Amino acid sequence: MIPEIIKDAEHKMAVAVDHAREEFAAIRTGRAHPAMFNKLMVDYYGAPTPLQQLATFQVPEARTVLITPFDRGAMHGIEKAIRDSDLGVNPANDGNVIRLVMPQLTEERRREYIKVTRHKAEEARVAVRNVRRHSIEAVNKLVKDKEISEDDARGAEKQLDAATKRHIDSVDELLKAKEAELLEV
Repeated sequence: MIPEIIKDAEHKMAVAVDHAREEFAAIRTGRAHPAMFNKLMVDYYGAPTPLQQLATFQVPEARTVLITPFDRGAMHGIEKAIRDSDLGVNPANDGNVIRLVMPQLTEERRREYIKVTRHKAEEARVAVRNVRRHSIEAVNKLVKDKEISEDDARGAEKQLDAATKRHIDSVDELLKAKEAELLEV
């Protein structure tokens, strides 16, 4: 019983950390990278479709992205989705590829992105703590139903605390790395 609860909690905490990693990747830094487009949806023949499924991405220079659609009919929709997004770039279409040149980030914009990053990190920490709380509630229910002893419950709680600390520390490391990346000029 306890090993399954702990294993499940570890898995859910790892998922929360992975989600934070994906959220951080979508936050724009001074460099261009394809992960910035993960959340963009394009109206493709009336159906919202992720941009990643409609095109290939190349990053020939640090601040330039070339997007090559699989279907040229999707170019207008891709341009519109990029223009309407919060990326702050204006796409240039040459008929075959869409070229994006990322403007240099201002200090004010960097500070805004750091606030967003910290908020997403706190959401991940809260998710990890919630997993811990639910797991401890499950362990306490087993004690109440007299399926395990209180000593076993204390041991399980220590294991859950260690797992929680480990996962929160990894979120903090991700946050620290992302902040350093954002402040880098």
